[in-house]
Amino acid sequence: MAMNDGWHLDKRVPIALIVTIATQTGAALLWAGGAAERLTSLETRAARTGEMAERTARLEEQSNAMRASLARIEEKLDRAVTGRR
Repeated sequence: MAMNDGWHLDKRVPIALIVTIATQTGAALLWAGGAAERLTSLETRAARTGEMAERTARLEEQSNAMRASLARIEEKLDRAVTGRR
């Protein structure tokens, strides 16, 4: 029995099987690429959402400070109008 050097394709493997495997491999790569793109998009959106939550918290804090300041101003005006200190 002589050893054949190099790689060879057995004629018993149908070409349809090779085409099917190649097609499935290509489809899997396309799917993986699409999934990676969707994941990147979601990560970007999550980062923006985090930034927006932080900005919203700062705005709420500023709003509370303005309300407190306005309450003090109204109290001073009320005292000035009624003439008491």
